[in-house]
Amino acid sequence: MLADEQMRPEYIAILRRMTWDEKWIMIHKLYRDDRNLRLADMRAQHPDWSEEQVKREVNCIILSMPEG
Repeated sequence: MLADEQMRPEYIAILRRMTWDEKWIMIHKLYRDDRNLRLADMRAQHPDWSEEQVKREVNCIILSMPEG
């Protein structure tokens, strides 16, 4: 979400009704999907790289991301 955007009240209500387990599952799925997209993008950018090189580079990118 961009800094100047606000969450819609309906979305906030949905998040408030979710249990911690449901939120954790949602976070895990978002992380997994983000990582898979990054892996696919990295493979497309570097078709000559081994799968290990691709995974290592994506891990470095994810670990170097600023929080918040």
